[in-house]
Amino acid sequence: MNDEIHRIKNEIIDSFDEELEQQMEEDRLDELVADGLSEPTIDRKIYFRELFRLQHELVRLQDWVQYKKLKMIVLFEGRDSAGKGGAIKRVTQRLNPRVCRVVALPAPTERERSQWYFQRYVQHLPTAGEMVLFDRSWYNRAGVERVMGFCTPDELEEFFRSVPEFERMLVRSGIILVKYWFSITDEEQEFRFQMRINDPLKQWKLSPMDLESRVHWEDYTRAKEEMLERTHIPEAPWWVVQAVDKKKARLNMIAHLLSQIPYEHVPKETIELPARVRGADYSRHPVPEEMYVPEKY
Repeated sequence: MNDEIHRIKNEIIDSFDEELEQQMEEDRLDELVADGLSEPTIDRKIYFRELFRLQHELVRLQDWVQYKKLKMIVLFEGRDSAGKGGAIKRVTQRLNPRVCRVVALPAPTERERSQWYFQRYVQHLPTAGEMVLFDRSWYNRAGVERVMGFCTPDELEEFFRSVPEFERMLVRSGIILVKYWFSITDEEQEFRFQMRINDPLKQWKLSPMDLESRVHWEDYTRAKEEMLERTHIPEAPWWVVQAVDKKKARLNMIAHLLSQIPYEHVPKETIELPARVRGADYSRHPVPEEMYVPEKY
């Protein structure tokens, strides 16, 4: 029994280490650029304690969504490098991918560009008992498509006319819709881009569109301001996350998300592991040595 408890403790520590390893990697990136460009961050012990507590609550929320057959959408929007992906990772890290899934659509195909604008998003909407997180969403039209000239002024205006009704329709159908905008400063975006430029492990995150976004900072600001003004509706309001400090942003966003649904404890049956059935005529065949992965560690 003691050996089993020891192994369980080690397994828990390993799961914590995954989060620590990811955080240490971020700290390593910080050392590659000049000090003092980022705001002071939350104490590490407090951060991890609260993150694990909130992730435990996210599991309870997930169970409630599944138990009550709820349908939930969470939109993550913001400038490039605003921390959307990191926040999504912390939300989904301990959850069942069959219940909570992430949608991150690529650029539309030629066929999709000829469809009703919302059509390619509709097929990813949740069914009963599902949570869907959109890593960017139909708001691409109000942001990158507008700034980079990928849509016409008439298409943009039609989007602004349609999106409030589209979202009201989703809410009337029983979908819980939560919209987050991750807000960072000009200086912080430059700092994060410099980190990506100077680290070969992160350079893949820096696309030509990201570089172009630096040139169009003010254009994106104007686009964001109009988007928030015209699509902030009572049925589906926007929630702005102060995201210069990534750790605080994650904790604040998750805590707010948990407050959006009055979830409760889900009754569960006691799980008992059945005894293994052993057949008298079964004997395990040895695995050839050449099939094993070499144990270099």
